[in-house]
Amino acid sequence: MWTRTYGKTGKEISIIGFGAMQFPHPEKIDEMAELVVYAHQQGINYFDTAPGYCQDKSEIILGAAFKHMKPGSFYVSTKSAKPDGDELRKDLEQSLQRMGLEKIHFFHIWCIVTLDTWRERLDGGAVAAAIKAKEEGLIEHLAVSSHLPGDQLAEMLKEAPFEGVTLGYCAINFPYRQKGLDLAGRRNLGVATMNPLGGGLIPQNAERFDFIREPDDCSVVSAALRFNVSHPAVTCALVGFSEKEHIDQAVAAVEEFTPYSKTHIRKIRKKILNSFNDLCTGCQYCLPCPAGLDIPRLMEAYNWRILWDDPGRITQRLAWHWGMKPEIAQTCTLCGACEERCTQHIPIQDRMKFIASLAEEEE
Repeated sequence: MWTRTYGKTGKEISIIGFGAMQFPHPEKIDEMAELVVYAHQQGINYFDTAPGYCQDKSEIILGAAFKHMKPGSFYVSTKSAKPDGDELRKDLEQSLQRMGLEKIHFFHIWCIVTLDTWRERLDGGAVAAAIKAKEEGLIEHLAVSSHLPGDQLAEMLKEAPFEGVTLGYCAINFPYRQKGLDLAGRRNLGVATMNPLGGGLIPQNAERFDFIREPDDCSVVSAALRFNVSHPAVTCALVGFSEKEHIDQAVAAVEEFTPYSKTHIRKIRKKILNSFNDLCTGCQYCLPCPAGLDIPRLMEAYNWRILWDDPGRITQRLAWHWGMKPEIAQTCTLCGACEERCTQHIPIQDRMKFIASLAEEEE
């Protein structure tokens, strides 16, 4: 497994990281822990988790796995989205207890979606509490998980004590995320990329995204991972795994790694449509919905309109994949709570209106 140095920390990180938010059976702690141990055996040494992942079992699963892994042979990343300093401290102490650790290697101020969010973390004492915990030795390196566009990310980093950043970056949105990644590289920050497979959109629509591949790429998934780590500023790409085969595929994709040429990357850029940055990645930060709507499923169906430029695909996807009808979108109250939390800044309300209009057309 190839490694890269995480910013200025001196730590060598595997270029594929384990994103611990896709365990298929989180209630089966020991069985899921075997996946983590297997990944470690294949050379993956960076494990990213957070409170709330996988029915709030992710950190517990990692803790069970770490009992079977040599201390010092792996690094842990976890997070807190609490603005209040005392609440962040509680999250940190709970994470340490759950995972059986004396310190968190990379602790993230989590889910910064707007500059107002960032200011809330400053004003509420979260950042100060994290710095204090670092001084006490409970945190080794402080980082941020951000969905800010590049110019806003630059503004935040001017006043932030971070050594690394986790940000969204993949082959189908990179023209819109490049500025933030380049900035992190210039500042010599460690960079972990989330959603390198576009939240599953790339493998689910392999034919549509086949243009990412070069002839020697065995699959569009391999190509997407290869593309991601071709950027020299990327320390590791976080991949969610639900079975050992997925781990093997990801490791194989970078085993004999050769970065893509600038010519190939320019070719990909040319084919990217502006609307691709508007695809929902299914992160579920929009939930819960006050009206009880399953927003990620409705937005996933809307993706098919974007991908294939065919409104009829929405109804088909809802019916055959989710067992839903478009009229369910009519119960949306347009309260806007989902849009405030959306890390992609998607116009969810407008899309709900459009889906609801499809039901009217069927009447």
